Amino acid sequence: MLGSIDTSMIDWSRAQFALTAMYHWLFVPLTLGLAVIMGLMETLYVISGNEFWKRTVKFWMKLFGINFAVGVATGLILEFQFGTNWSNYSWFVGDIFGAPLAIEGILAFFMEATFVAVMFFGWNKVSKKFHLAATWLTGLGATISAWWILVANSWMQYPVGMEFNPDTVRNEMVDFMSVAFSPVAVMKFFHTVLSSWMLGAAFVIGVSAWYLIRKREKEFAVGSMKVAAWVGLFATLVTAGSGDKAAYQVAQVQPMKLAAMEALYDGGTGEPLTVVGDIKIPSMLSFLATRDVDGYVPGINNLLLGGYTLEDGSTALPVIEKMERGKKAVNALADFRQAKQEGDEAGMQASEEVIKANMPYFGYGYIQDPNTLVPNVWLLFWSFRVMVGLGMYFLAFFVVVLLVAWKHKLSKLTWLHWIALWSIPLAYIASQAGWIVAEVGRQPWAIQDLLPLNAAVSRLETGAVQTTFFIFLIMFTVLLIAEIGIMIKAIKKGPETTD
Repeated sequence: MLGSIDTSMIDWSRAQFALTAMYHWLFVPLTLGLAVIMGLMETLYVISGNEFWKRTVKFWMKLFGINFAVGVATGLILEFQFGTNWSNYSWFVGDIFGAPLAIEGILAFFMEATFVAVMFFGWNKVSKKFHLAATWLTGLGATISAWWILVANSWMQYPVGMEFNPDTVRNEMVDFMSVAFSPVAVMKFFHTVLSSWMLGAAFVIGVSAWYLIRKREKEFAVGSMKVAAWVGLFATLVTAGSGDKAAYQVAQVQPMKLAAMEALYDGGTGEPLTVVGDIKIPSMLSFLATRDVDGYVPGINNLLLGGYTLEDGSTALPVIEKMERGKKAVNALADFRQAKQEGDEAGMQASEEVIKANMPYFGYGYIQDPNTLVPNVWLLFWSFRVMVGLGMYFLAFFVVVLLVAWKHKLSKLTWLHWIALWSIPLAYIASQAGWIVAEVGRQPWAIQDLLPLNAAVSRLETGAVQTTFFIFLIMFTVLLIAEIGIMIKAIKKGPETTD
């Protein structure tokens, strides 16, 4: 059955999803980051009554609105692909994966849509406190939206709370709370959202620095930079802490991703963490992965060949055996459906027992070459280092901005203004690198160990996917150029001088 699927069509479907996801992720972090900065600025306005903060927050709201609108458009197209390009995936786990996306649409999106109108058009029409509540609730809606999307994504990395129903050939949710509050989802939420705050802070500081370079809006720029720097410093510290815990979770549930991130082919105990080249931190990888400096970390070859001892004392199976057990489950499913058609109750029961015994390896039944289980090591290795390296850069950056602000020199140091301006694209690079690590690291799985891409994809003509790929590429590029142009025009105009 799988042999009839054109592998180039799978590659084009992957490329199309990657294209739309990466374009969409250009807008989401800024939305989340600006939301909290706007909320803090308007809180200062309500507490102090200083019109300066009202003028300041209205400017950043304008940029928020431009970015928010384009983000919604790209997000809708992204979700539609689950039905068009990945219909087998949607059929197999739609009962589970669709639940958080439905909640996101019904609860979070309508919450955003309701309060964003008050936020933009409610000035001087509602009380200060009501408008402040609308601003925070808009940001909260965007954050809740991110929560449910990240729940769905985390479930793909760590599928829990489900049972397979051979009658419907679908996985069905049996524990909603396990899906909604899985430890992987919780940590991914904190890491992703707080890193978005970091990007938003870098954006605000960079744009404010442009005004100082142009010798315009000094008070506005300095005030904005101070608020953003505090948000950025807090976000960077929490992002680093959540990243450490996320790395530990990856070691437990996605060891191949960790091995690829470190380009570790042959593991062992007391493994060092590679910084770059021959620069290594002794025993650090073992500590991060096992919380023990002498802990055993399997490499790529170890994971393929098996034979090492797991934490529960059992022995890791080789991939070849996992593939054999997966094929047993796949064949037993076919036998179950045949027995059901023939009304053979005993045959159905026997097949179901085989399915249950081998279900943990079901996805391996569709793997044809063990080497395809190794993701792109080069891309993961360097994406991870770009992400971590830029995270350390931004930690130092926010500290420097705050120290300079404390000495009342923010408006005077031109070199810092230029660094701040050019830090905006660095924040986006760090954010995109993080998603590359998360998503490429899971390959070739659509759902970790449960469903590989070749079993998840729709049966489409390669030419159709290629056509839509280039349509989306052109359309998203036009949207991005338009958004940048509108934002630059708004920035050049600057904050409104009057209501």
